Amino acid sequence: MVLVGPVDGVNAALEGREASAALTVPAALVASGRGVRSGRNDRRAGARRSIWRYALGIMPIALPARPAEAHALDVARALLAADGQLKGERRVICTTAGRGQAAFEMAEADPAARVTVWFLDLFPQAAAVAAWESPPPGLHAACAADMPPGPYDLAVLPLSKNGEAELSRDILQAAFQQLAIGGRLVAAIDNAQDNWLREQLAETGETVRVRPAAAGDTVAYIVEKTHELTKIRDFSSEFVFRDRDRLLTAVTRPGVFAHRRIDPGARHLLNAVDLAEDTRVVDIGCGSGCVAMGLAARDKSVHVHAFDAAARAVECTQRGAAMNSLDNLTVALECDGNVPEPGSYDLALANPPYYADFRIAEVFVEAAYRALAPGGTLLIVTKQPTWYVENLPNAWNDVARESVKTYHLIEAVRP
Repeated sequence: MVLVGPVDGVNAALEGREASAALTVPAALVASGRGVRSGRNDRRAGARRSIWRYALGIMPIALPARPAEAHALDVARALLAADGQLKGERRVICTTAGRGQAAFEMAEADPAARVTVWFLDLFPQAAAVAAWESPPPGLHAACAADMPPGPYDLAVLPLSKNGEAELSRDILQAAFQQLAIGGRLVAAIDNAQDNWLREQLAETGETVRVRPAAAGDTVAYIVEKTHELTKIRDFSSEFVFRDRDRLLTAVTRPGVFAHRRIDPGARHLLNAVDLAEDTRVVDIGCGSGCVAMGLAARDKSVHVHAFDAAARAVECTQRGAAMNSLDNLTVALECDGNVPEPGSYDLALANPPYYADFRIAEVFVEAAYRALAPGGTLLIVTKQPTWYVENLPNAWNDVARESVKTYHLIEAVRP
């Protein structure tokens, strides 16, 4: 059990701060500031940040579009050229499997068009904006929980055969809803033998035209909208979970970790923490907000600040805070690891993702170091403890590991 209270000399409350998320391109594209190793010189710190920018895909490196996106772009171009609509004041909405390459090329080919590429997460948005360098004037990047409102003349949607099915359905429905009557939807997937995507498009009641790739493992489809959908599916979910003596309601949506349930790692974090009065907590990568809400609900004198790079995670956490009347929980859309009043928090919590060879985990740890006051505690839940056990002692004090079923709790104290 981790017992955490306010670090001496720290103001215990943030007064008048609203839970909000500005859905815009961040002022800084990656975590910056002091590294976890105290005394690191500027040159090493700058090199380290550059490594992160490459690792997280936030450097201006020109890359070709992935196959499904390239195929969708080719079909969209041919479609517009065939009906004489290659130029003009069109509104186009795109998603991307990479760095918005299809959106960039369409905006570059038609400066009069307004082309929006929609992201659900700030990290890929920042990577795309950095890669564009000098974007066409009609190109816009939007990071938001929902597709920016239309109506659109064209929607270009590359999908992955390994993607989350419910999220793909959600995106397809949103794109069809936002199309103008007569607008076209072009969807492509990296599976030449696909039946699933074609079936989803057929559920609109429209004719689905198939455009197989001349070579490769993709297939694209065209749907022209002639009528509005008669049935709109709500993909969001509300569920109730218990933290100690209180029942709390959480909201989740496709693309949010974890959808429709409380993640076991989140449960282990909640079970591991006891909070003293006036404790200041930061939840790094809050997901649906179960941990942040559980801790905020225990004591009104506790202040919890949660942030995530995923717009839907922020929206769900905000909705959960409102539904449970948690005025002591603030939420922000953030990919830089910035927090209000850095160096003032008593406890930092994180459940980092396992992909990216711990590079994202390292960013989480750096963010915690900047947020915590000296003597503050970092608590991480993971199934892969080795990296933390080997690396945290280089910059943190009192590093300890505790096994809980298939998980591990890593505790460390900021010097």
